[in-house]
Amino acid sequence: MRVDDEPAFILHARPYRETSLLLECLTRGHGRVGIIARGVRRERSRYPRGVLQPLQPLRLGWMGGGELFTLVGAETSEAPLRMAGERLYSAMYLNELVLRLCARGDPHSDLFEHYDVCLQRLAAGEPQAWTLRRFERDLMTDLGYGLVLDRDCETGLPISSEVVYAYVIDSGPQAWRGDAMSIQVSGAALLALARDAMPDPEQGVELRRLMRTLLQQQLGGGTLNAWALRSSRPSRPTR
Repeated sequence: MRVDDEPAFILHARPYRETSLLLECLTRGHGRVGIIARGVRRERSRYPRGVLQPLQPLRLGWMGGGELFTLVGAETSEAPLRMAGERLYSAMYLNELVLRLCARGDPHSDLFEHYDVCLQRLAAGEPQAWTLRRFERDLMTDLGYGLVLDRDCETGLPISSEVVYAYVIDSGPQAWRGDAMSIQVSGAALLALARDAMPDPEQGVELRRLMRTLLQQQLGGGTLNAWALRSSRPSRPTR
């Protein structure tokens, strides 16, 4: 198998053997792909070190079979996305989320576009928390776990902005009955996410809590390094 000129982003790179790198990449047509970049840690590599980095839109080529492929081409397709501080941290959170939830070799038709758009929004200075919530929503849909945001899963009635709901995992929202163990979220917050309309700060906190719980279930009850790191930093409602 050989693939050429494939739009891609590098999610993570780590040393592989003495002179190579193992790249975890998100590609437009092939989903997440593991690629070995042989010899790139030598002083005279055919690929400049700055090319094989996260946040750099790329065109990649690879060949081989099995779990890992061999890099045969890499060039930049656009200028790298410039981010620092909290926005860089948010971008690294996206990368970890995709790495943990997306298996290699499992294409998701819209995931690459959602990821690319999210990075562009972060780089353009759009509100971080809302940008991340939109990506989390779209990622869940891409993985086949689309959220029910517009109707009561018990009655089938449209969600009301005036009602408080309990979001039942694997089912959806239903009228909240005071169960302290349920995920409590307002109808206004659910409708904001459904309509792609930025919520107010209080609703944003509700959506952050909802998405964290749903994603944690997809992680098998595990956590992300980004969440643990966030809890040790000064509080800002971005993730």
